Amino acid sequence: MAKINVRDTEITIISVEEKDYISLTDMANTKENESRAADIIKNWIRTRYTLEFLGTWEQINNPNFKVVEFDHFKSQAGLHNFVLSVSEWIERTNAVGIIVKKGKYGGTYAHKDIAFEFGSAISVPFKLYLITEFQRLKEEEQKQLGWTAKRELAKLNYHIHTDAIKHNLIPKELSPSQTSIIYANEADVLNVALFGITARQWREINPTLKGNIRDYATINELICLSNMENLNAVFINEKIPQKERLIKLNKIAIQQMSILQGFDNQKSLK
Repeated sequence: MAKINVRDTEITIISVEEKDYISLTDMANTKENESRAADIIKNWIRTRYTLEFLGTWEQINNPNFKVVEFDHFKSQAGLHNFVLSVSEWIERTNAVGIIVKKGKYGGTYAHKDIAFEFGSAISVPFKLYLITEFQRLKEEEQKQLGWTAKRELAKLNYHIHTDAIKHNLIPKELSPSQTSIIYANEADVLNVALFGITARQWREINPTLKGNIRDYATINELICLSNMENLNAVFINEKIPQKERLIKLNKIAIQQMSILQGFDNQKSLK
């Protein structure tokens, strides 16, 4: 669940089967008070244009849509006595583009394609602001997704790293507690090479922060860290002493961060 602010009104967005559904109820509240929101949606859905739009959308996106029931509603649209509720539309046609939710975030929600169309019933400026804010939200989510993907990549490479440690640095005689000390020590080789401090030193400097030093790394630092984990695994397999590996990794970190920073500077100039 997410929220966007459109012309001083909070609009709720939920995910349904990995698709975005926007609250028509919240949107309608911008035009009338909350008690009238349902009437605005009901008046909108009963028009011939809206029904043709909804029916076409369902036929494109919903293989279980009941076209015969849709044709019945379409033939009635425009008559003075024709009344249609969202619940009836969903139940009779097996529609999936609009849903009704109960509970804390209850209300009528519609797939973003349909919600944008409903925006025209509020006002053309509102529709345009809605699309703009929705796109801004998606861009922010993509940025966060990119950071998360890099973090997960670093975690996966860490398994390669620890496997190399297990087979090359940890004698079988060591106890589990001694093994964990060596793992931590090797992790700090990367921390010192890239960040200049150990994990413990970082915690002492930042006692109020949750997580660890890598949770607060930039995307560029995570990219570099991912590369260094792979390289350190190779160095360990080649039996290179830890001190030599630290010096090598530090030089690599300086080189790679310089390249990544230069790339970012070029993008900012364009």
